[in-house]
Amino acid sequence: MYVANRASDKITQLTDNVYVCRSGSAADSQIVSDYVRYFLHQHTIQLGQPATVKVAANLIRLLSYNNKNMLQTGLIVGGWDKYEGGKIYGIPLGGTLIEQPFAIGGSGSSYLYGFFDQAWKEGMTKEEAEQLVVKAVSLAIARDGASGGVVRTVVFEFSVVAFNLVVFVVLKINSDGVTRNFYPGDKLQLWHDELEPQHSLLDILNAPSPEPMNI
Repeated sequence: MYVANRASDKITQLTDNVYVCRSGSAADSQIVSDYVRYFLHQHTIQLGQPATVKVAANLIRLLSYNNKNMLQTGLIVGGWDKYEGGKIYGIPLGGTLIEQPFAIGGSGSSYLYGFFDQAWKEGMTKEEAEQLVVKAVSLAIARDGASGGVVRTVVFEFSVVAFNLVVFVVLKINSDGVTRNFYPGDKLQLWHDELEPQHSLLDILNAPSPEPMNI
C-alpha cells in the first residue's frame, strides 16, 4: 500500500541545536534520523555537552554510505555549535558529505538551481532569507508534481532551514533561538493560471447515468 501525504512534516530535530531535512523514501529517512538521534543522545551523555553539527552530519553520512544499496533518501543537516558556528551539510543518495553555505535537495530542487544562481546572496537578513525560501519552494511546487503543497520553516536568527515535501533549502545558522513557521498552500504565490479539471473522477461521479441499452 502506498500513501502520499502532501503536507507531511519532513523537518526532524536531532538535538537542541541540529535539525535534518529529509527527502526520498520517508521510511528510510525516518529510520536514519531515529538512529542518529539515539547515537547523538548517547554522545551527549558521554561528553557532557551537545554534539556538534559535523558529528551529526558524519553519523548520517556513515549510515547512508554503509547502506547505500538499500537506502533511497537524501538528507540535509543544519545547525549551530559553539566550535564552528552555523554549518550546513548535504548528504545526497550514496552517502557523500558536502559542506555548503546553502543546500537544496529532493526532486523539486532540480528546478531551482538557476533561481538560486540569480537570487542567492551573502548577508541576507532573516526576513529576506525566509522569503527567498518560501518563493523557492512555491516555484518547486508549481513545477514538480512530487513536491508537497505547503511550506514549513525552522528559523534561527538570521538563518532559515526550509522545507516542503521534497524540496529543502538551508541557509546559515547561528545560536539565537529557533522558531518554526507554517505557510499553507492557499497562501503561496501562484506561478501559473489554475486549469479547469478535465475528465476528472468528479466529472464522472456527477454525470447522469447512461440510458439502458435497447435489446
